[in-house]
Amino acid sequence: MSSLTETFTFREAREDDCGLILYFIKELAAYEHMSSDVVATEELLREWLFEKKKAEVLFACADGREVGFALFFHNFSTFLGRAGIYLEDLYILPEYRGKGYGKATLKKLAQIAVSRGCGRLEWSCLDWNQPSIDFYLSLGAKPLDDWTAYRAAGDTLTDLSKD
Repeated sequence: MSSLTETFTFREAREDDCGLILYFIKELAAYEHMSSDVVATEELLREWLFEKKKAEVLFACADGREVGFALFFHNFSTFLGRAGIYLEDLYILPEYRGKGYGKATLKKLAQIAVSRGCGRLEWSCLDWNQPSIDFYLSLGAKPLDDWTAYRAAGDTLTDLSKD
């Protein structure tokens, strides 16, 4: 593995980055074979990330260029009695993979979690994504074998909300 460039930095997303955030979301969706699921728009991202402040975005930058992003938000552990950070998305451009950018981004997120007093950093990974699974295992992350994720969305969510 080669090392990071000397000018590798992180920066928090700003409101005028909504187009760039959407670009990374679409790149991730294409990688995950889920492009048709993306309905996010710059306007929705502006509203939910910057007006309602429901999540945060951190860019990984090399030589002044954004080469990856992490979108995360706080969750809460009743057992720990404190917040954690849930990493919704992490994406590094293909030409920058295997160079330490992903590891550095997760390390930065761990530093943010620790500095905020969070009890854990969690994320999900698609079962077929063996390169990512191997990467996460190499960092010491542990899969939660006894848990299954559930989701209510779209019409199911609307139906569930009704009396």
